[in-house]
Amino acid sequence: MELHSLENTNRPFKRRKRVGRGIGSGRGKTCTRGHKGAGSRAGWKSRERYEGGQLPLYRKLPGRGFNNAQFQRRLHTVNLGQIEEMFADGDVVNVQTLHEAGFLSGPSYGVKLLGNGELTKKVTIEVGAISKQAEEKLNKAKISYTIV
Repeated sequence: MELHSLENTNRPFKRRKRVGRGIGSGRGKTCTRGHKGAGSRAGWKSRERYEGGQLPLYRKLPGRGFNNAQFQRRLHTVNLGQIEEMFADGDVVNVQTLHEAGFLSGPSYGVKLLGNGELTKKVTIEVGAISKQAEEKLNKAKISYTIV
């Protein structure tokens, strides 16, 4: 076996397209480039985003703009039921003790107390915000809280 006797058996042989070889060839005259326009000229290259003079898509879409959401300082949330599970009578519930208990991770901009569950233990609560439902439950159970 020699190199000149090898055959490609994976895909069929495809002849290259020969353009501009006379009207009778089927690809003469305009040589498959169409009539006039940038695409028919020598040296023309297709650019991404170019739509033939039509207003391009990137100019039709609204700009990205500025959004303050990336600068928001979101509060962590804790439910009354979670405090019931994590803390004992007489404990202080604040950002530091929640970090130590492993409930909060990463930087914290404060804690908001939500009213899910029941709290029976007498703890002292120091949080940044409290929901109305949680406030009602704390007042009913006579548990002291402060908004820091």
